[in-house]
Amino acid sequence: MAKEIMAFKHLFKAVLNWTSKKEDSSSKIYNKTHQIQIEGKPILDISAAKAFKGDPSLYNPEDLLLSSLVSCHMMSYLYVCSQNGIEVLEYSDNAEATLEVNPDGSGRFTQVRLYPKVKISNSDQIGLALELHQKANKLCFIANSCNFPVLHDASCEV
Repeated sequence: MAKEIMAFKHLFKAVLNWTSKKEDSSSKIYNKTHQIQIEGKPILDISAAKAFKGDPSLYNPEDLLLSSLVSCHMMSYLYVCSQNGIEVLEYSDNAEATLEVNPDGSGRFTQVRLYPKVKISNSDQIGLALELHQKANKLCFIANSCNFPVLHDASCEV
């Protein structure tokens, strides 16, 4: 009898609140600042990116998408390193996302490039540590949900 493979489902919830704050009633531009609440966590104050007439001092959806990818990749990477006996001492990344906007105002991310820089304890494991970024990418929930490539230019040192 074959084993049944069960998928686990998790539900995540967010509540968005926005109120119109037009400077004057003749303005055609809505204020983009809003809040997102996730139960038990601090409120996120969010706006559009500066290029889209948002408040540049606040996070924007593009920031949050890139942050989700870089964070999920790191956590997936740490997981595969632990599975392979690699002790990670430090991890940093200076990720970049390319967004293309069409003349009609629509747009999409065309790629994200991660630049993970990892410091490990054993110089004999540098090759494996570099290879594991691909395995981490295959496990990353966020990367698996994207319709654009998530590329890696990784480096590793002891």
